[in-house]
Amino acid sequence: MTELDDVLRVIKRGSNELLVEGELKEKLATGKPLRVKAGFDPTAPDLHLGHTVLLNKMRQLQDLGHHALFLIGDFTGMIGDPTGKSATRPPLTREQVKENAKSYTEQVFKILKPEQTEVVFNSTWMDKMNAADMIKLAATHTVARMLERDDFEKRHKGNQPIAIHEFLYPLIQGYDSVVLKADLELGGTDQKFNLLMGRELQRHYLQPHQCILTMPLLEGLDGVNKMSKSLGNYVGITESPEQIFGKLMSVSDDLMWRYIELLSFESLETIAQWKQEVTEGRNPRDIKVAFAQEIIARFHSRADADRALADFEARFREGALPDEMPEFTLAAEEEGLSIVQALKQAGLTASTSEAMRMIGQGGIKADGEKVSDKALVLAKGATVVLQVGKRKFARVTIA
Repeated sequence: MTELDDVLRVIKRGSNELLVEGELKEKLATGKPLRVKAGFDPTAPDLHLGHTVLLNKMRQLQDLGHHALFLIGDFTGMIGDPTGKSATRPPLTREQVKENAKSYTEQVFKILKPEQTEVVFNSTWMDKMNAADMIKLAATHTVARMLERDDFEKRHKGNQPIAIHEFLYPLIQGYDSVVLKADLELGGTDQKFNLLMGRELQRHYLQPHQCILTMPLLEGLDGVNKMSKSLGNYVGITESPEQIFGKLMSVSDDLMWRYIELLSFESLETIAQWKQEVTEGRNPRDIKVAFAQEIIARFHSRADADRALADFEARFREGALPDEMPEFTLAAEEEGLSIVQALKQAGLTASTSEAMRMIGQGGIKADGEKVSDKALVLAKGATVVLQVGKRKFARVTIA
């Protein structure tokens, strides 16, 4: 295996698709650092682990000597990315976008190397575009081409409205690659259409066209839906060490490997060894602990990781949390599921009235914390360990 093959192996680790591998090898063979672009619309103020899948890949590319273009879509954020949406997405105001973008820039360097990172805002060039410029950009593609995109096609066939400005989103994302002269663009698998738009527009503007690396979408704590703050199934990188530790320890053993593959900086050889050890009888919880500590150390500190482990052991292991417990997925309304309904449906109490009585007596815990609020609602997408008394446990996922 050549040195170039080793580099490609690192780049492709955990990825879904590389387009086009031969072209990327040619770019790498020149020895020039690649301009690696990844865009983020500042739709919420905090980054979560789902966002860091792309950031981790950018960091790996920085470690290989390449230059990161961290693009904050403060202009496109006002349009709203229609990807995967069944309805027109409400646009953000300039003020909302500006505030969220500030938060992003404060968080991104927990992963990326500042000296190899260029933070760019697409409003820098898009604000300078006049109506004639936008019309020229729109003229590069047809409506038929736009309707090839899966979500647009579904909405069109289902007689769901598609606003004209939504067609501009992939065009502007692609034009960002023209302005930045990107060599490689990273994005989730749901972004493939937009990423290809960058290649096509670079070709239209007579530039070398970028390669594309798509990364899987990280499932949230529920193991089903894409990690999302709106679904409550997320792990925020600015959350407390104890919150991060508890959330990561709550994921299923199968999902644990998915998280490790996409989020851990451990070598592939180490991860393969861990899997072999678990197959031979090692408790998967040991691996979760190591992984949770790695994540906390990255976003907080090693001392915080050690304290989080000590806190977890004090609250759970010393509280005799069993290695095995029943698991339930409970259906919820949009706002979530009440704690009393969750206790009843998981079979931990015979009725909601018993659940309320037990809460009043201090006999209910959620993730090791005593529940005192009888009106507590468990957020949709959350996974919580419920405890009644000293011996009744269940891990419930609110879906």
